[in-house]
Amino acid sequence: MKRLSLLIFILLAAAFTSEGQPTPPGVVINHIPASSGKYLGSPSICILPDGRLIASNDYFGSKSTEKDAAVTDVFISEDKGSTWKKLSSVKGQFWSTLFVRGNSLYLFGTYRAHGNIVIRKSDDGGMTWTTPYNDKTGLLFEGEYHTAPVPVVEYRGRIWRAFEYATAKEPVWPERYSAVVLSAPADCDLLDAGNWRKSEVLPSSKPQMGGNFRGWLEGNIVYDKKEGCLIDLLRVHAPKTSEEYCAKIRISRNGRKLKFTPDKNILPFPGGSKKFTVRHDARTGLYWTLSNVTEPEFLGGIQNDRVRNRLALCSSEDLVHWTVRKIIIENEDCLHHGFQYADWQFDGDDIIAVIRTAFEDNDGNANNYHNSNYIIFQRIENYNEL
Repeated sequence: MKRLSLLIFILLAAAFTSEGQPTPPGVVINHIPASSGKYLGSPSICILPDGRLIASNDYFGSKSTEKDAAVTDVFISEDKGSTWKKLSSVKGQFWSTLFVRGNSLYLFGTYRAHGNIVIRKSDDGGMTWTTPYNDKTGLLFEGEYHTAPVPVVEYRGRIWRAFEYATAKEPVWPERYSAVVLSAPADCDLLDAGNWRKSEVLPSSKPQMGGNFRGWLEGNIVYDKKEGCLIDLLRVHAPKTSEEYCAKIRISRNGRKLKFTPDKNILPFPGGSKKFTVRHDARTGLYWTLSNVTEPEFLGGIQNDRVRNRLALCSSEDLVHWTVRKIIIENEDCLHHGFQYADWQFDGDDIIAVIRTAFEDNDGNANNYHNSNYIIFQRIENYNEL
């Protein structure tokens, strides 16, 4: 009994800082009180050529500027993720991916929620950034667009990234989203809108999945070994199903055409009703993801896309059959805990990840599972041995 009491004490103590504030697992990059009316979203991570880590997040919620000129903060770690400090705050950047080309760092997303597509460049490791609206350098496409921190991929000499076109007769989430893919020559000036090619816009179709299909969003550009081409792999919103799915859209070689076959291209995917990032690993030949796998007891009960209290590392040989390798983080309370929107990179034998997290703090519980008050960093060591 004494040993059990001691163990419980140690576990409770580990959940608090020296000041008594409860903290989620991992390393805290950013925190904002739930009472602020602002929440932390869109975590992204990349590795600079010199090995330093860069992370970013934006702010959403009623007290944020997401609908006007959104704000993204950029952070750096010089010790492999053990500690982080803020580098810069970028006004007019939302739902953005960090990536590196040569010695330059880029932020690629929208200006605001459902805004223009913009890309910015930093040549000093994230301290200063170009401004798209000064001379329109970096303002790529005007209109209403949606995205998240999803992969930027180089393939056949071009840079590729998925977005969703968000203009619709009825602006209902997520039915309003149509898939669209952007690409540009890999060696071009990525800030020049004239270098970018936009695919056709492909809307979703409600009759799929017996009427349970409600829309797709947050697409990943992935090379499909079986198809021998790039695909856009999207999150599927089908809240009343007892399984979770993704949608696979085939991208033409020139990046202009998109092809989707409903009876073949809706695929089972663990955690597919929430945002995920999929990358191919040349070392293992496998595809990997960090996703919010829904526990069996919740399937068909609580709406699938609202269960985000369990983050799992999964792998696949063919993008069809997935294996859950390890539960990375979990909490039994799905109402106020979320470990979601994980963005990640391979780092040698490890996977490094940034995670949008809803977790208790000195104010008490997070607002809810969705309205996250932390961005955390996790290192998953020797991922292929798990």
